[in-house]
Amino acid sequence: MIRFVVGRLSKDFAVAKEFEKRLPKYCRFELFELKDSARAEEFLSKLKGFVVGLDSSGVQLSSEQLADLLKTHSDVTFVIGGPAGLHPEVKSKCNVLLSLSRMTFPHDMARLMLAEQVYRAFTILKGEKYHK
Repeated sequence: MIRFVVGRLSKDFAVAKEFEKRLPKYCRFELFELKDSARAEEFLSKLKGFVVGLDSSGVQLSSEQLADLLKTHSDVTFVIGGPAGLHPEVKSKCNVLLSLSRMTFPHDMARLMLAEQVYRAFTILKGEKYHK
């Protein structure tokens, strides 16, 4: 089970949705879109399994290392914060903080990069050509 807990995409960010549509081929996938104004309690209620919070202070992994993490943990929740980042209470519930980069990205870009990297990780695990 792979879960994303995220804010809403702006208007139409179809490329992120395309990768999210591909994930069910590899895993059970759930998407929870919460408004930017969502309270910490709303986020906390969605956190299950191994929780990965996206945060610029987190560790940076290669695509292969992310694949290893997904191989090791069968129930993973990824949390992408809003413009102010993750609430401290949500951060404290994360098993690991993951950084996509030391740079800050708009929410839509972070969601796209996460969806693509999770998809890539599964193709690595299955030995499919997408990764290379």
